[in-house]
This record gives sequence, C-alpha cells and structure tokens, in this order.
Amino acid sequence: MSRAVSRLATADFIEPMKALGVNSVPDPRAGSWHCEIKFDGFRALAVLNRGHALCWSRNHKPLDYPEVVAGLEKLKCANAVLDGEIVALDAKGHSSFQALQGAGDAGRPVVYYVFDLLHLDGRAWVGEPIEKRRSALERLLKKTSPALRLSPIFDVAPATLFAQAKKQGLEGIVLKRVHSVYEPGRRSGTWLKLKILNEQEFVIGGFTPPRHSRSHFGAILIGYYDRGKLLYAGKVGTGFDATLLSSLHAEFLRRKTKACPFANLPLAHRSRFGTGMTRAVMASVTWVRPELVAQIKFAEWTQEAILRQPVFLGLRKDKRPREVRREAAAHSD
Repeated sequence: MSRAVSRLATADFIEPMKALGVNSVPDPRAGSWHCEIKFDGFRALAVLNRGHALCWSRNHKPLDYPEVVAGLEKLKCANAVLDGEIVALDAKGHSSFQALQGAGDAGRPVVYYVFDLLHLDGRAWVGEPIEKRRSALERLLKKTSPALRLSPIFDVAPATLFAQAKKQGLEGIVLKRVHSVYEPGRRSGTWLKLKILNEQEFVIGGFTPPRHSRSHFGAILIGYYDRGKLLYAGKVGTGFDATLLSSLHAEFLRRKTKACPFANLPLAHRSRFGTGMTRAVMASVTWVRPELVAQIKFAEWTQEAILRQPVFLGLRKDKRPREVRREAAAHSD
C-alpha cells in the first residue's frame, strides 16, 4: 500500500441519522423530497479500512453477514463508511424481517441496500448535500457483488410512491429533503418515514403459561418506554413455531424476575380484545427483565392503547430496549 493511502484518515463507526415517523404525506408546498422505499431489515453501518470490512448495527453491535462483508471488501477504495439496510428477500423479492431471521438456513438471498455515503478515502462526507453524497455512492457501487445494491431513488411525488408501495404490499416509504446534509444520531425531520403496515419494536417483559398442546409458553407480554417507564401494550401469542418457542423460553428463563417491569399494570379492567392484564390474570404470568426487543406487526392500536391482532416476527439485537417508543401509526385513507 502506498504512503498516500496509509496516511488517509481511518474510517470509523458513525452513529446513523434517524428518520422521523409521520402518518401522512407532507404537503407539496412544504418543500421537495427524494423518495425511497422503506426496507424491513437491520439498519447497518459498513466500515471498510484497507480491504477489511465490518458491519455494525445502529447501536454499534457487530452484524454477521459474510456475503455482505465479502462484497464490501471488493469495493475499489482505501476506506469508507456506508449506511444502509441488510435485508432478506422473500419469494416476491420484497424485504422481510421475518425471512431475515433464518435467511442463511432457508437459502434466501441476503442483500445490503446502501443508501448513503458518510466517509470515503479519508474524507468525511456527512456535511455534503445528499445529491453529492449520492453521486459519489453511485460511482463507488457501479461494479459490485450481488450482495450489495444501491437503494433506488424514485423521481415522483411522495404521494405517488406511497400509493404504489401500498399496492405492492411494501412496508412504507422514506423521504429525504433535497440538499440536506447527514446528521449523525439526529432525528431532525429532514428524513421522514411513512409506514403502510403497522410494525415496530416492543420490549418483552413477561410470558404466560402454555395452554392446550402448546409447549414452553402461551404468549409474550410486550411494551414500550414513555418518559422512562415501560408501558404494557398487549400480549402476543402468534408467530411462533416449536423451535422458536423453545429457544425463546430459554432466553426468558435466563432473565426471570419476581418484579413486574410494566409501570401501568395491573389494568383496571379486561380489554374487549382479551389482552388486558388485571391483577387476577397477572398471577399466572412469569416476569422477565426487559432486555429483549421483539419485532411485532399488528392491525391497530385500540383506544385503550393495546395492540390488536399482534404477530411476533423475530427478535431484534440492533436496538436497545430503552430506545423503544410508540411510533406513528401507519397511514390510512
């Protein structure tokens, strides 16, 4: 390696910028936006130095996807920091968090969709406008492996892309204000996310005993943080197979505790959807320390702030429990 290359500033992890959740398309008079598809996977920062690549979660935890790392290490640069999403593609070619849980075993393709460039060849790019970052990223990814893909930008009105995404059953869209810079760790509103499906992370705080032919446990109790307190949001009893029931139960037992972690339990009455937690119902619950984060899809929030028809999709290891908040609901017509 030449002396010039060795003197380049090392590429290091940069805390990713965050998108602000909204429940409606912005007014066209409020400014112009670059439109992208919202992927359903793991947010990933790729750090490349001298041909050696690492993938990190948004919380700076390692992500192990060898095919992605192999593709990154073929890039023609001395060093770089990229921002994107690691996804598994389902049979329709859509990103699926549930498919990502067992992607390697199931033979599903794992892809790193790259959507931003934060550092390249010793130079920081976070202060450059998004159009300039995008242009440099396109050049960098011009010839690459199948595991690396450039996240497409659609030159249409946000409302048009949202309608098309909804028609195709995608998770949502992301809007990025034109000429905006990259703001590490911030949720400033120059990036917006608009969901089609109700899906977000929740913290697991307990489980109920199994019933009938099910083994290990019946349902998990989940919640979210609000002003430092964990609030109960319902129980989830679907989305588990026998293997998952066993592995999750083992994780729960390692975190077993006598104290209920939810600040708003017991509830005064039982929800009409059957997911309420009265004092009597709580007597059969096994509590766990709120250390595990689950991805959950659901139909809607009830007026009682309880999830309706929730389904377990998988565990998230890329988000701290204390970061889990109630997100904006999906847009409805």
